Amino acid sequence: MTITAQPGLQQPIVAGIVTALVGFTSSFAVVTAGLRAVGATAEQAASGLLALTVVFGLGIIVLSVRTRAPITLAWSTPGAAMLVSMGASYDAGWRAAVGAFLVVGVLILVTGLVPALGDLISRIPTPIAQAMLAGVLLTLCLAPMHSLVAAPAPAIPVLAVWLLATRWLTRWALPLALATALVVIGIHLAVDGGNGLGSATWFPALSVTAPSFDAAAIIGIAVPLFIVTMASQNIPGVAVLSSFGYVTPWRAAMSVTGVGTLVAAPFGGHAINLAALSAALAAGDEAGPDRGRRWVAGVSAGITYLALAGLSGVLVTIAAVAPGGLVEAVAGLALLGTFASAIVGAFTAVETRVPAALTFVAAASGVTFFGIGGAFWGLVIGLVAYGVLRAGNRRSTVT
Repeated sequence: MTITAQPGLQQPIVAGIVTALVGFTSSFAVVTAGLRAVGATAEQAASGLLALTVVFGLGIIVLSVRTRAPITLAWSTPGAAMLVSMGASYDAGWRAAVGAFLVVGVLILVTGLVPALGDLISRIPTPIAQAMLAGVLLTLCLAPMHSLVAAPAPAIPVLAVWLLATRWLTRWALPLALATALVVIGIHLAVDGGNGLGSATWFPALSVTAPSFDAAAIIGIAVPLFIVTMASQNIPGVAVLSSFGYVTPWRAAMSVTGVGTLVAAPFGGHAINLAALSAALAAGDEAGPDRGRRWVAGVSAGITYLALAGLSGVLVTIAAVAPGGLVEAVAGLALLGTFASAIVGAFTAVETRVPAALTFVAAASGVTFFGIGGAFWGLVIGLVAYGVLRAGNRRSTVT
């Protein structure tokens, strides 16, 4: 399908390109760090990044053309942050992680076919869901400070550019911070003589991993990954589109993202979902005054993502040789806004602060029980505390 820059189409085309550039550059480091945290090699992480980008790029085109609405998709950035939060506590191996990713795909697909499952997720109290999200984001949000301590010379320019751009060029703050990080890494490699690159793979390539299905990985990765993806990506994504007057085709969207996750998982992709924040760039006024043509922005974004997929090998290689966790620091900056919103959502209501606090500290702790990570236990503890305290309040009211 060819789209030419006819009068009235230039704005949505440009908006779609911006959507993809901002979405990709602001969060690819989170995905890379997450996949590496659960056992992926640099090559397997690059494969996962490539598979995710290609699959959801195609999914965007299919949904936008079919619905004539700017339906944009993305990888699960909060889900990748959750993988990072597992860190050293995860020991089930990469194959078990891939098996968990496949289970997530099945759950997303079933959610589209069985609306009751989506309703069940939406019944999780918002403060509990936000507290779990804040807990799993905390590890990465601390990365800029860790990088500043470990390697101040490379970190300071990145943080300075991000702060100044946040003041004057808000939308481009993260891409500019990433560009600064790439320049710093280039200087570092030039001074170091390229040591550390070894036999690095610069070109994108898919690597298939045979999955294994481990009960602890399914409970500890698949369940919280599914819940985080639904609560912080799919449901907000529907709300964003609704705010611009578009009705999200729920069954079609969940079917495409569920099947897409199943396709990407053997290649290392963790989860695909509706875009949330970046969705506004393709669906809003910047995509042109004619709402009937904004679907072109979705197609443009999908095509741009397919082009960006070719950078997966280069970006993962660069991330692997960056000094002092510099790329992870950029990822942390990308998640600060989401973290702040999650904290506010978790602790605004007085009556749910205690269960939300329990959820937050458990999810952020990184502890593991029976091989299952803190994100799952945080959700369980928070829901139990919420139920007990709510029942106690009801008895007090009756008395």
